[in-house]
Amino acid sequence: MLNEEFEIENTGYKKVDQYNDKLVDSISLMYKNILDDVGENSTREGLLKTPIRAAKAMQFLTQGYDLDPAEILRSAMFKEDYSQMVIVKDIEVYSLCEHHLLPFFGKVHIAYIPNGHIVGLSKLPRVVDAFARRLQVQERLTDQIRDCINDTLKPLGVAVVMECSHLCMQMRGVQKQNSVTTTSSFTGEFLKDTTRKEFISLIGSRLH
Repeated sequence: MLNEEFEIENTGYKKVDQYNDKLVDSISLMYKNILDDVGENSTREGLLKTPIRAAKAMQFLTQGYDLDPAEILRSAMFKEDYSQMVIVKDIEVYSLCEHHLLPFFGKVHIAYIPNGHIVGLSKLPRVVDAFARRLQVQERLTDQIRDCINDTLKPLGVAVVMECSHLCMQMRGVQKQNSVTTTSSFTGEFLKDTTRKEFISLIGSRLH
């Protein structure tokens, strides 16, 4: 593995990224060929390191393949009698469309009704990232988040709503810059109209 360490001056903050050096070499060669094939000069100063940067970026953006979202949840499950709705809303999500390798991004709203166990709140965004950092379609991503929470926590119900903008629609294709795609997925108690309406009302409100 190839480690890169970044330090922000005067903050003491350090960030270490790990990359597979063999993959960096392999993917960067492909990016170099792409640059040449589209008519660029991959040896000019501004592009000289671009293939390596792009290879590292692709590894970062697809690191979800190496993560186990269910294990992320299991690492912070706690027994608790609480049985009302738990909502984490406005979770930022960034992913790559598997059809064009262009980004889509937006927000995810997640709710679950505990059935004997709760989970550390930070683990829900981590589950989102674990699935989002793969080549995706929004519909599948929504279901994967729902199923992981449902199968791991065994709650009384799970609700997931995702709102995203897709650059494959905005930069190419129909080129509609203001379009937003919304997907939703529900299990258990959230299949009931009253519970689902409460969830939709709460994620649309500005209580904070």
